Amino acid sequence: MLLAVDVGNTNITVGVFEADKLRDQWRMETSSRKTADEYGILLTQMFAHSGLEPRGVDAVAVPSVVPPMQLTLRTMAQRYFRSEPLFVGPGIRTGMPVLYDNPAEVGADRVVNAVAAYERTKSSLIIVDFGTATTFDAVSQRGEYLGGSICPGISISMDALFLSASKLPRVEFKRPDRVVGRNTVASMQSGLVYGYVGLVDGLCARMAAEMGGRPKVIATGGLAPLIASESQAIAEVDEFLTLEGLRIIHERNR
Repeated sequence: MLLAVDVGNTNITVGVFEADKLRDQWRMETSSRKTADEYGILLTQMFAHSGLEPRGVDAVAVPSVVPPMQLTLRTMAQRYFRSEPLFVGPGIRTGMPVLYDNPAEVGADRVVNAVAAYERTKSSLIIVDFGTATTFDAVSQRGEYLGGSICPGISISMDALFLSASKLPRVEFKRPDRVVGRNTVASMQSGLVYGYVGLVDGLCARMAAEMGGRPKVIATGGLAPLIASESQAIAEVDEFLTLEGLRIIHERNR
């Protein structure tokens, strides 16, 4: 079995693959203060809850965007799963040319998402990932990573309103009944939800115009379904895109 560990700045998403089948997946908070033992024990408990055997894991793959976590995760993989983890980064075979000015600058999770989406569609793409940052990644018809855009994430924007404007409360991110809000909470929710819908649709339209043709737009990340339900650009939501990309890249580096 393959243990795929997607380490983001806010959350860690973990998936267990048996061949190409995702057996189970879990989410936990990213914390550089946790030790290898804490993560290892937590994961073995999750395995037990799902009826999976940790000793069945024979490989671990990680696209970590949090460098301080790498030693912790390497130690955890070695001690609890007896595996040397594959860290996705420069020098790893992805099967996708990266046309960034400096390919090493591209976040590993962005390339992993692009690989997974292109493997499935074999067409030009825009991938929108709603994480700590909201990222837009363009892939050509030939399967080349072209580049993209990086915007503040939804949670960052919500926190900024609460922390920087003394009279604005912290609100739940949900679709309001009306675009024209009639109270402060509804007005903030309107701005956050429909503001991000406008951001997504506008940026995707501009990227598509530069790329030419009609690239398919795939969204991923925890908040993707809500934005996708209002977006005219997003064609598909794939919650497990990064985990699937890790599985593909692991196979290419065996």
